[in-house]
Amino acid sequence: MTGGLNALTIWGGWNGGHRGLDLAVGLLSWVLAPLLVWRPAVGALVVAPLAALSPVGSPAATAGTLQVARRCRFSLAAAVAAVGFAAHVAQGAWRPNGGISLGWWLLLIALAHGALLGWGAWAQARAALIRSLRDRARRAEAEQGRRVAEARIAERHRIAREMHDVLAHRLSLLATFAGAMEYRPDSSPERLAGAAGVVRAGVHQALDELREVVTLLRDDDPRTADGETSDVRADYRPQPALTDIPRLIGESRETGTPVQLRDEVDDPSTAPTVTARTAYRIVQEGLTNARKHACGQPVVVTLRGRPGARLVVEIRNPLGTEPVVTPGAGVGLIGLTERVHLAGGQLDHRADDGEFRVHAWIPWPA
Repeated sequence: MTGGLNALTIWGGWNGGHRGLDLAVGLLSWVLAPLLVWRPAVGALVVAPLAALSPVGSPAATAGTLQVARRCRFSLAAAVAAVGFAAHVAQGAWRPNGGISLGWWLLLIALAHGALLGWGAWAQARAALIRSLRDRARRAEAEQGRRVAEARIAERHRIAREMHDVLAHRLSLLATFAGAMEYRPDSSPERLAGAAGVVRAGVHQALDELREVVTLLRDDDPRTADGETSDVRADYRPQPALTDIPRLIGESRETGTPVQLRDEVDDPSTAPTVTARTAYRIVQEGLTNARKHACGQPVVVTLRGRPGARLVVEIRNPLGTEPVVTPGAGVGLIGLTERVHLAGGQLDHRADDGEFRVHAWIPWPA
């Protein structure tokens, strides 16, 4: 482009008196044009004096001012524009344009260099803004990916805690039936066969539940039948509610554990999902611990609450006569305490006056 402008300038001023100088300046400007792209500041300072010698050097000098304004800091661009303006002042002084006065010439040159400087600064700011927006978009995409990964990990942890509670409860039931078979070998064949059937069915169900959670935790990108990613798989099993607690207590009674339920809840079917699920897990963990550490001792489960207040869960059972050491003892209560805190409630458990007591409350919004 610089070469074309030089050719037009030479053609327009061919009848002038400095043909050789104009040709030399035009050729030199064309040779130095790549320097304006590689090293804009150096190139602009090199070609600026050519504008003082001939109008043919003006295209290269103005192009250098624009390149520096677009790619360098503003102070350097202003200095280069000042050099270019001074070169054109010198040109107007020794080779005046017959069609315009020197004053108007200087005004036009000042306006042109100011426009070039402003245009280049605007282009540089626009390019910086576009880069910033692209960087922000990339960071936002990476942040979104990180949040999705963290949400998936948190959901898997929640599922693992749920499965721990379910499996611990079920295995404690199986341990009770197996213990009855061990200590009462003189029972009738029908009772032994019934207990063995319960143990077998419970083991199969526990294995199925364990297989489900292992499959889910191993799958990094669960897909639905149509190939789309789905987060619904985390809710593959219906969540327990307050209305399921009598069934849970009935399972414990079948193992021979005397459980008394004191249900003082107003309309349990309206309890929020988080509140109902947390209360269910508290009762489940309390019955499991009672079977582990005080097998055969009576258990009292008390439920009190109403919408707009609190749901209170209390489990009491006598302490066992012999210490029982089981793998992971205490982990269930620690996880249960964390679960209750996440639900906005509080849980307390202690042994007092020969009795183990678990007391918890959970908010029940209206």
